Amino acid sequence: MEFRAIERGPGAFQQSVTADQVRVMCRRVFGAQVRVVSAVELGGGSYNSTYRVDIGAERAVILRVAPEPARQFRIEREWMRNEHAGVPYFAPIAPLIPRTLAIDFTHEVIGRDYLFQSLLDGVPAPEGLAAYPRPEWAPFFRDMGSIARDIHAVRGTRFGPVAGPTFATWSEAVIASLDDTAADLEDVGLDATDVRDVAAAALQQRALFDEITQPRLLHGDLWTGNLMLASGTPVPTITGVLDCDRTSWGDPESDWTIFVAGRRPGTERDAFWETYGSPASTPSAEQRLAFYRARHIGAVRLEGHRLGRSESVSATYEDMRDVLARMDARV
Repeated sequence: MEFRAIERGPGAFQQSVTADQVRVMCRRVFGAQVRVVSAVELGGGSYNSTYRVDIGAERAVILRVAPEPARQFRIEREWMRNEHAGVPYFAPIAPLIPRTLAIDFTHEVIGRDYLFQSLLDGVPAPEGLAAYPRPEWAPFFRDMGSIARDIHAVRGTRFGPVAGPTFATWSEAVIASLDDTAADLEDVGLDATDVRDVAAAALQQRALFDEITQPRLLHGDLWTGNLMLASGTPVPTITGVLDCDRTSWGDPESDWTIFVAGRRPGTERDAFWETYGSPASTPSAEQRLAFYRARHIGAVRLEGHRLGRSESVSATYEDMRDVLARMDARV
């Protein structure tokens, strides 16, 4: 068996499995007769450990292995199980998402959740987009707008992560998320005073959030890094959507996709709104957007710390000061 893992330092968050563990996982879910030809770890992600595994079938499969439970933050607890619970709700884009082939959440093999998925056609979007001049990227963002629109059209009954905990009101879900983010930051020794201030402001303005009464499906991480593109097409064309582990029920305006799509107006990203529709522009919506931006900044700070990106972490404090100043200006 050929086995290639990405070399990382002993303190790195992502920890590779071993060749023997891959064999055991494959035999457990595909049968003792399976022959593992190769397993190659893929880069690009920063949470699960992901491998392309050749088991001698018609095509290779994808193995994704979650971090050990003790290494997961509150805001990302059991993300793989959350993704599994959310898959049925992505029916409107079913042809774009990988099929689940086998799952093992027992921890009897390696003490970590893992699953096997079908291998999607195409190439990772960051790689695929590089083959086109930037002015030709607009069709890609139009495709993304259509996909986001279809996801956000799916209705739920409660707010929060699909696998729970869920909440009866949107305000409860937002405040719980901010509280968990602050606690995670404090656990790793980072100052979370600003996140606590945002959570306190959200508590005072619960009515603002509770104007949102219909939970909608959110991908949580829909952007270029989690998309696949067709190879050699005249324009960049999306063929796959990956990593739905952050999926939840909430206000579509709070989704990561909406946050990132609006960050560079006047660029090719504007094509996103042509198919998605114009963002909300009411005073209440504008107020909520400030809180949503704060949630994203807190999560980026946590991720930056884990990846050792000190400059990114420092930048979040300035970004959060700007958000809090905007909130004060609206009071």
